[in-house]
Amino acid sequence: MNSQIKKIAVFTSGGDSPGMNAAIRSVVRTCAYFKKDCIGIYRGYEGMIEGDFLPMNARSVNNIINKGGTVLKSARCDEFRSPEGRKKAYDQLVSNNIDAFVVIGGDGSFTGALAFYEEYKMPFIGIPGTIDNDIFGTTYTVGFDTALNTVVEAIDKIRDTASSHHRLFFVEVMGRDVGHIALNSGVGAGAEEILIPEENLGLDRLLDSLTRSKARGKSSSIVVVAEGDRTTGKNVYELKEFVEKNLPVYDVRVCVLGHMQRGGAPSCFDRVLASRMGVKSVEALLEGKTNLMAGIIDNKITFTPVSEAIKGKSKIDKELIRVSDIMTI
Repeated sequence: MNSQIKKIAVFTSGGDSPGMNAAIRSVVRTCAYFKKDCIGIYRGYEGMIEGDFLPMNARSVNNIINKGGTVLKSARCDEFRSPEGRKKAYDQLVSNNIDAFVVIGGDGSFTGALAFYEEYKMPFIGIPGTIDNDIFGTTYTVGFDTALNTVVEAIDKIRDTASSHHRLFFVEVMGRDVGHIALNSGVGAGAEEILIPEENLGLDRLLDSLTRSKARGKSSSIVVVAEGDRTTGKNVYELKEFVEKNLPVYDVRVCVLGHMQRGGAPSCFDRVLASRMGVKSVEALLEGKTNLMAGIIDNKITFTPVSEAIKGKSKIDKELIRVSDIMTI
């Protein structure tokens, strides 16, 4: 273990995700286990610049493992993008004798941490906390599993209404650049079609699929749409209008799930994943490692250079796409 590191900071940055509190708890208690001081930074890089710090110990994180959101709050900070802003942040860390930090967030948060390290050589480890599951170097990000369960529960309820009124529902889920939430929740909820950015289904195929569904006796349908889907090139409401115009037999409705996907108590999977990543992140810093992101591959905690995690792209599960095609028969 690296005896030079005596005080470690932890903060959350960017969009919140369920399980962030479990990760904070894990970092704080692992520091306590190794008899290292821990500082919580409120509001991410914004709080780092302003010196919004709070000493934390094992008791500081009681009863937060089950809570959604982040007790340390989060914010996006334009000032940190500038060298002057990062200099302010560095001066705050130095004046508080902070030797290293753990950042919990997505690729934007990691990009900021990497730039900070290149200028000031402050050791850090990243924990991927984002519901989109769009980070290279890990099979799952903290919050993804909970978001999936939230979406599936919502679609189950929407289907009750769809079947009661013989309606077609377009359910839009988060996923501007990747379709992990749409694909997995669509299969899990038995959607008739799934539209994702990685696979341009095309309007003709969508119409053919809906026509076949009607011919097979389906009185209602659910189509899950990732917000970044390119089928129309615009938005889900224009997709609704297109279907109404070309298939007037359908009574079409749109449901945008929005930010409800980020909230709620984290699933057991996310709590365990966050706890494992938190422990390994602190241990990595104490072993002298830095510029790495914790991830999980084949159920083992691994580390990927942050530069690769930022530049790489998570891949959609082609086998799951094939399963989806078979299930929609």
